[in-house]
Amino acid sequence: MQEFFERVGGSEVFLRLTTAFYEGVAGDQLLKPMYPEDDLEPARQRLQMFLEQYWGGPTTYQETRGHPRLRMRHSAFKIGPAARDSWLNHMHQAVVSLELSPLDQDQLWDYLERAAHSMLNSFED
Repeated sequence: MQEFFERVGGSEVFLRLTTAFYEGVAGDQLLKPMYPEDDLEPARQRLQMFLEQYWGGPTTYQETRGHPRLRMRHSAFKIGPAARDSWLNHMHQAVVSLELSPLDQDQLWDYLERAAHSMLNSFED
C-alpha cells in the first residue's frame, strides 16, 4: 500500500479526492442530511486521513480516532441502495477528476466500490 500512496501523489491527491467528493455531497439532498455538521470540512479531513492510512500513508487517522470501525461509525445512518449509489456517484466523479493511471484508478475505485457496498444497512430507500 505504501507504494500506492506515494505513486499516486501522496496527501495532495487524497486532498483533491476528498475535496471533490464533498463538493458533490454538499449539494446532495439525500447525503447532506447525514452529516450533522453544517461545515463538511471536518468530515472531509476524517475521510482524507482514513484513505491516506488505508493506502499506505500517514497513520494520523488511527492516532487521532482509533480503529476505523467503518460499519459501527456509520450505523446511526440509514444507508440504503439510493444513498450508496449517490455516494458512489460523487466518489466516482472525484476519482475520475484525479486523472490517475488506469491501473491506479481501477485499484482505488475497486476498493471504494466494495467499501460502499459494505456500508449498506438497509434495503429501503
